[in-house]
Amino acid sequence: MDRLDALTVFISVADEGSFVAAARRLRRSPTAVTRAVAVLEDRLGTRLLTRTTRAMALTEAGQRYLDQGRRALAEFAELENSAATDRAEPTGLLTLTAPEMFGRMHVLPVAQDFMRDYPKIDVSLLLLNRVVSFVDEGVDLGVRIAHLPDSSLHATQLGSVRRIVCASPEYLAVQGEPAHPEALRGHRTITVTGVRPMPDRWSFGAAETEISVLVKPRLAVSTVQAALDAAVAGGGLVRAMSYQAAPLEAAGLLRRVLPDYEPPPIPIQLVYPAGRHLPLKTRLFIDRAIGALRGRFG
Repeated sequence: MDRLDALTVFISVADEGSFVAAARRLRRSPTAVTRAVAVLEDRLGTRLLTRTTRAMALTEAGQRYLDQGRRALAEFAELENSAATDRAEPTGLLTLTAPEMFGRMHVLPVAQDFMRDYPKIDVSLLLLNRVVSFVDEGVDLGVRIAHLPDSSLHATQLGSVRRIVCASPEYLAVQGEPAHPEALRGHRTITVTGVRPMPDRWSFGAAETEISVLVKPRLAVSTVQAALDAAVAGGGLVRAMSYQAAPLEAAGLLRRVLPDYEPPPIPIQLVYPAGRHLPLKTRLFIDRAIGALRGRFG
């Protein structure tokens, strides 16, 4: 007898509390149902049910097998549903989240290509510099630049970035290049902060050898892009993520300083609910994002 069928028969007997009732439910003879459970017990080498002339009860092994069997049937049904879904054209709304600048630079182009290939999928891209709740805000997939704590989310690393310090070549030609983090005290600095310039603490190196320098910025702005623009214009030294400054470095508009003192890299993580069977639209975008972004950072 098919093992899945035998499991279905056993669960029916346990649910109904008798072989006769299970036979009616399955539209089989009581003899066939009794024989199916007996064959299952022989194959497992243990008794699942105790029977008397008046009652039937699960043994301890039977209760364990019942609990695990229910989960196995549910997973099998989910697997079949997933396979059926794969045959259909993907549709619906895909909600993504990413840090504002990373999302604009790297996630948005991937999303636009994805929508061209899947015209029945719409995308909502939340570009927010805060941790977004997947449940509360209905998010399917996100990018986080951080070391993630244990959670209910699955993470796939796309690469890593570093926190760097850079300035325009013109600024460095006039003011000189700092050779040590402590030398920052004698330089103009630009920070991303609140309404007015405040002292800012810049950290360098690993935890065991960390150097922390308190800098008083000459200019404080509320966005990274504005801080980079000011640095390109010769305003001073700015601290940013390596991916944020990369296009300006490549164009020769900014130059990195203090590379030997940079903190350890920070992973770029693609995160999504840790279920066994994700919706097709989500799985398709995960594959697309990994193909497009993995290997570009590091």
